[in-house]
Amino acid sequence: MFLDRLETVIDRIGGARALSLVARDGIPVESILRDESIDMEILAAELMSQVRAITQNHEELAVGAVRHLSVATDELGLMVSALTGDYYLLAVLDTSSSVGRARFELRRAVLLFEDDLL
Repeated sequence: MFLDRLETVIDRIGGARALSLVARDGIPVESILRDESIDMEILAAELMSQVRAITQNHEELAVGAVRHLSVATDELGLMVSALTGDYYLLAVLDTSSSVGRARFELRRAVLLFEDDLL
């Protein structure tokens, strides 16, 4: 069920190497890997740890939870986007990927997952 939805999203994002539905605790629920060298479990755990830490800081400042986090490295683009309070999408992108397109598709994905996650 989730794999079909993930496949739809990853196909819309040019240059995506991987896409994962991740629980708030950092454990991937389902993933699509187009690059087998990517360890989604480690990436998900580390990035969700950052999302939780930033959210805690932002809540103390009364500005709300993190809805989207992007990290650019020399080799990859990483995006975490909230679907609900408990589930996120984690996209791993080539450096040549359109960040704007990826962000749009991740936000749009809420519509694909909302019936199953809410």
